[in-house]
Amino acid sequence: MWRRSRGHRGATEARLKTIAIGADEAAFHLKEVIKESLAALGHQVEDYGVYDTRPVLYPDIALAVAEAVRAGKHDRAILMCGTGIGMAISANKVLGIRAAVCHDPYSAERSRKSNDCQIMTMGSRVIGEELAKALVRIWLESEFQGGNSAPKVQRIREIEQEQLAGRGRPIAPVEEG
Repeated sequence: MWRRSRGHRGATEARLKTIAIGADEAAFHLKEVIKESLAALGHQVEDYGVYDTRPVLYPDIALAVAEAVRAGKHDRAILMCGTGIGMAISANKVLGIRAAVCHDPYSAERSRKSNDCQIMTMGSRVIGEELAKALVRIWLESEFQGGNSAPKVQRIREIEQEQLAGRGRPIAPVEEG
């Protein structure tokens, strides 16, 4: 399904498939606010949870959303947790996914225009509802510009392929303690 998006700058229109959204319990309420805001902008949303304030492992939600984006079910997705950081780290573990924490207008815009991120993450303990809604609008209006950024994004893809082929640097074991 394709929908039109009217941006904060007027005539910009982006044609997007259904937008995926997911959160942990810390961001449940913000997720609900963003879902309403997206619907008001004319977007359809697929909610990957959490569906209440019971604790969950946010990496599982990030994985489900990122895999759906990678599979082409969604062009873009929004993930939220307390800081946005854990969701970004988790989503970025899925090959081909570029997720960025967006807590200000510049990072929201540049995550798309310079880095071609498919997933934005936000922290409910970091930003308020009105700023979050504004950042989502900015992010949805922004498109990858290529230019000087294109070789950098291409190099990210090459690194992923090197890792997949086993030619990357070995991963150090995680020490508990």
